Amino acid sequence: MVRSTQQLHPAREPAPVRAAATILLLRDTPAGIEVLMTRRSATASFAPGAYVFPGGHIDEADEAAKRIATRRPTQSRVQRTQAIAAIREAFEELGILLAHHADGRPVSADDIAAMDRTDTAGTAFADQCAAHGLVLDSDKVFTFAHWITDRDLPKRFDVPFLVARMPEGQTPTADESEQFEPCWVRPADALARHDAGTFFMIFPTVRTLQRMAAYATVDAVLAACASGGPGGAGEGPLWTSCPRAGLLKGEDARYMESDSPYGELALVCPDGQIAHALDWQSEHPVPLLKNVMRLTAPNPSAMTGPGTNSYIVGDAATGYIVIDPGPNDFDHIGRLWRATHGDIRMIVCTHSHADHSPGAAPLQALCKGAKPPILGLSSAPTARSSARFTAERELKDGERLVLSGSTADGEAVTHTLRVIHTPGHAANHLCLVLEEDGLLFSGDHILNGSTTVVDPPDGDMNAYLGSLDALDAACEAGGIEFILPAHGYVIGFARTAIAMLKAHRLKREAKIAAAMQKLPEGTPEEWLPLAYDDVPERMWPVAARSLAAHVARIRQLTAPR
Repeated sequence: MVRSTQQLHPAREPAPVRAAATILLLRDTPAGIEVLMTRRSATASFAPGAYVFPGGHIDEADEAAKRIATRRPTQSRVQRTQAIAAIREAFEELGILLAHHADGRPVSADDIAAMDRTDTAGTAFADQCAAHGLVLDSDKVFTFAHWITDRDLPKRFDVPFLVARMPEGQTPTADESEQFEPCWVRPADALARHDAGTFFMIFPTVRTLQRMAAYATVDAVLAACASGGPGGAGEGPLWTSCPRAGLLKGEDARYMESDSPYGELALVCPDGQIAHALDWQSEHPVPLLKNVMRLTAPNPSAMTGPGTNSYIVGDAATGYIVIDPGPNDFDHIGRLWRATHGDIRMIVCTHSHADHSPGAAPLQALCKGAKPPILGLSSAPTARSSARFTAERELKDGERLVLSGSTADGEAVTHTLRVIHTPGHAANHLCLVLEEDGLLFSGDHILNGSTTVVDPPDGDMNAYLGSLDALDAACEAGGIEFILPAHGYVIGFARTAIAMLKAHRLKREAKIAAAMQKLPEGTPEEWLPLAYDDVPERMWPVAARSLAAHVARIRQLTAPR
């Protein structure tokens, strides 16, 4: 848990959320699924002028309407209430009614015309339906997604995005007060028109349609929702998201939990402040907390992403530790020195690779007075000649590196980095935990946006997977929520990220094993296209190195005992 004293921005309480529901009415066409959308009033208090799906607040009376609503065995009572609210809103806004007569007959246009769309407050909607002998088809409404409005917005809602098949024989008619211009549109077409600037949609609508576009039929959507809960066990939304916003080229940019910048925004702006620039640059250090800065080296490439991240831990009262000074780049080293005002107490290299450790000696040389020791693990004999490194002092597993001092008010402050040996990517790889703030500096063991290369003989897949388990245990024990990698943005949901990374590795290993079984007399060059058919061919030379590590592990696991 990050100390509140180290947060960059004052804590603030986001606006409370209000329960609401929205519904995507779907129909099949020869060109694919179409969804019913409508344009909000230009004077609406929320998302004015946006194309949306019908929906609105969940009222207490929606729960009471269960007396005339159906419920399938796998549908929770909460889901039923949400479905009732969405059905009511679709009726109010578009004159669409998901209901049937008690004898099973579907609702007709005449039935709807005989009802008053403006008289739905309180129990009036349920009373009208009951008076006409109608039963709400809430059992035919499924949950597709779950959105919680971004923390920075003044009006916030907790909204299931529900889906249902459009009833036959009904025609949408906008109420011309809240909603206008109902239209049927394919998700892909709506997205293209949005990109062209002619069909404005807010972020959750865009992301929902992006997922919807993957389905060929309405039945496929409903089937996915029926088994889309956590782990595929029963009903539930296919995802839940409370987006976060940062600044990209000076403009607001929003992200879901699965997007690479999300974890960084959660760390730097936990209460939803839009104050953090996400643009990659190498000129200035980026504050992540009061005691953590990141300076990215100017070495972007296919292997390094935006560049190698050097981290600066500490403050003016305690002095600083530099983690991974990076390549021997004159300007980058000078920027590290200036960012620390030359008060560097220790330099730590997570491993010996050429984009991480060569900057250590020249950075040390810039420091006047007491020279900060260069710490880490010396490279093993298996290291490539381009990745040689000798630590001035070898760090022990579990060792603590402590910065301490006093604030201007006389309060003691410490920053403690605990060492975790993590061989795998390299034999001499280590990670560091900032204990007081629950942060994991992962070096190249865990990256944001790609998987690290495990290159034998210095890289070892068994060791790599074992080190992932060690990091997961450290995260569990230390309540670690954030991972600060050597490449890419900060990663949130640390244990989930580690579990997903391990699952990805084992899934890749299964593909390699299948290729080996298919071509038992084959070579790694022949297995590579089968096992990495989802990877661009230009990346195969790099993938071949990790394939070699997996092959060695497979052979070790299958060798006779």
